[in-house]
Parts: sequence; C-alpha cells; structure tokens
Amino acid sequence: MSLLLQVSDPHFGTERPWVVEALVRLAHALRPDFLLLSGDITQRATAAQFAAARAFVERLDVPRWLAVPGNHDIPLWHLPLRLWRPYARYRAAFGHDLEKSAETDDLLLLAVNTTRPWRHEDGEVSLQQVDRIAARLAAARTGQRRIVMVHQPVLVTRPEDRKNLLHGHQLALQRWGEAGVDLVVGGHIHLPFVRPLPHGGWAVQAGTAVSHRVRGEAGNSVNLIRIDGAAVERATVERWDHDAALDSFVQRDTYVLRR
Repeated sequence: MSLLLQVSDPHFGTERPWVVEALVRLAHALRPDFLLLSGDITQRATAAQFAAARAFVERLDVPRWLAVPGNHDIPLWHLPLRLWRPYARYRAAFGHDLEKSAETDDLLLLAVNTTRPWRHEDGEVSLQQVDRIAARLAAARTGQRRIVMVHQPVLVTRPEDRKNLLHGHQLALQRWGEAGVDLVVGGHIHLPFVRPLPHGGWAVQAGTAVSHRVRGEAGNSVNLIRIDGAAVERATVERWDHDAALDSFVQRDTYVLRR
C-alpha cells in the first residue's frame, strides 16, 4: 500500500496560517509515503515565499516528494529574472530538476513541467515531453500504477475553464492513454474533481490547499491517493476539505478508480 498526498496551489504569500497548521496535523496523522506538489507553490515567486513553502514541506515530514512549478512560480515583475533565469528561485528551494520521477514496486511517478516563461498563465506540453513520458509509461513494470503530474489541467468540467486547458493536451492524453497511464494529477483552476479521461486513465484535480484564493464553494482542499499493491486494478482518491468549524481537514468524497 502506498499513500500519496496531493497538495496543489498553496500560493505561499497568500496562505491562511490556521489552514497550514491543520494540513501539517493531517500529514502527521496519516503519514503519507509521497507528497505530490502540483504547482503554484508561491504567489509571486519571491525568495521569501519560496523559503516559506520549503519550510512548510519540511514540516509535513513526508519521506519522499515530487514537485512541479506553476505559472505563479516564475517571477512576473522581475523581467530580467523571468527572461534569463525564470526558475532560479524555484530551483534554489526545490532542486534543479524540473521533471523529477520516482518508482516503487507499485508506483511510477512522472512529473512534467508545463510552464513556459513566455506564457503568463497558459501551460504547454511539447511533443518531446509527450514522447518521453509515453516511453516511460510503456516501460512500467507489471503491478506499477502509472501517475503523471502536471500543473495546468488536461480536462475541465466547466465551460469557463476551457481557456485553462493545457496546450497539447489532446495528443498527450492519446499517447499517454495508449501507454497505460492511470492518473494525470494537476491543479491551476482551484477546483477539485475526478473524471475519466477519453483514452484511458483518470484526471485527478486538486483545489488550493492553504491559500485564501479559494474558488467559490470549493474551499481549501487536498487529495489523498491510495494505491493498494494487493489490488493493482484499483486506486482510491479521497478529497479532504478544510472545515473551519472543526479547524481541521475532513474527508468529503471518495472515488474508487478501476482500470
């Protein structure tokens, strides 16, 4: 059994301190094996915001983690940095590799950097990225659940979010579906949901974990993904929302995903 905690869009610089504390308590109680940090880690990509985000990750005390940058993790107003060293502050906090991967007996985790310094909000996946990820997915070992993490969504549920779809997502979903992807996890739109993908696998979107930049009724939320090595045809995604009255994260929805 592997337990993954997906934390997306914390937007450090706009965080709610009491929600941060509640999420730290949840992580300590459930002891996940992996942290998936799916972008927009900071609000304005300042050194101070990255330092606060890194301190938060260390406080969660999750043994292994993967992160990808979001569009907010590239400096917006510091034009020289955005043009020539767009990921310098991200890398100082979270490491040089923008597309980390990890493997266990029951997991293959692949991170894809979908941000581009020349794009303000939109994300993009290149043909080279599509091919590389498809090859890694196709080479997964028997029994491994194949999970790809991006920032911008590959599927949306509301018309107003279509403008946020990842550029190149159609080809990516076709190729990755053919290669056996199980989950594509993402964030960006601050709206949590789980939906089947057209060529196989599931889209798993997370809301904003700790920021006050919540989206209407969605509130602050995170996902817990359970992979049962004894039942490799099944994964479970739990949505946990912050409950202000209880000052804690509580489980709201559970999705059982079958291949």
